Amino acid sequence: MTTTVPALYPCTVSHVRTAPSRYALRLRTYMWLIDPDRPPRLPRLLRPLARFDARDHFGGARPTIRAGLESFLAAHGIDLAGGRVTMLAHARVFGHVFNPLSLFWCHGPDGEPLCVVAEVHNTYGERHCYLLRPDDAGRATVKKELYVSPFFPVDGGYTMRLPEPDERLSLTVHLDRAGGRPFTATVRGERRPATSRALVRTALRHPWSTAVVSAGIRLHGILLHLRGLPVQPRPRHRPQEGVK
Repeated sequence: MTTTVPALYPCTVSHVRTAPSRYALRLRTYMWLIDPDRPPRLPRLLRPLARFDARDHFGGARPTIRAGLESFLAAHGIDLAGGRVTMLAHARVFGHVFNPLSLFWCHGPDGEPLCVVAEVHNTYGERHCYLLRPDDAGRATVKKELYVSPFFPVDGGYTMRLPEPDERLSLTVHLDRAGGRPFTATVRGERRPATSRALVRTALRHPWSTAVVSAGIRLHGILLHLRGLPVQPRPRHRPQEGVK
């Protein structure tokens, strides 16, 4: 499948906890699907609404997002040989960005899917990249390596279903722990053309979108703590090669 980029995806992010108590969170936002080699070229007045910066991904040590991705893949013995990459992420809006999950669908030179990189950021300024090799349904499993929610320790693993978006965006991430599946996150949205008019309309509907996501996650964390959920100790996270 060849996906046309750039594109906008107004979407709903949902978090559902079933243990130790049931709780649900829903946030409205929007994400971009782009080719990191050819980010959107916007009119000057609209550039503050969407900026894609290499410092926001893979530790910011490389001059471009693509170079950071290739450095991470090289550490795992993977060479894209110039193959296509599509990236789903939030853009910087008025200089601010928070990407709980950025995804990179990586293809070989003949267009065949090679892997998916899921880059996870927590609210403590840490990040971790997971190298995934999804099956034909876009599903993959991986061991959990990063402290994300303060109410879950770093154990268990994730089952992710991450099909490359087309007309619809449909992502699912399950946290699997001994004894059950206590947490599920989903992202659902529909494709919009990345025109200047569509960007302005979407930005007006979801102003300061990444700040709202960041604040919403923190606020709901406070509410859960007030409801009596114990905070789990946060272990020291060892940075990956090329990833802060």
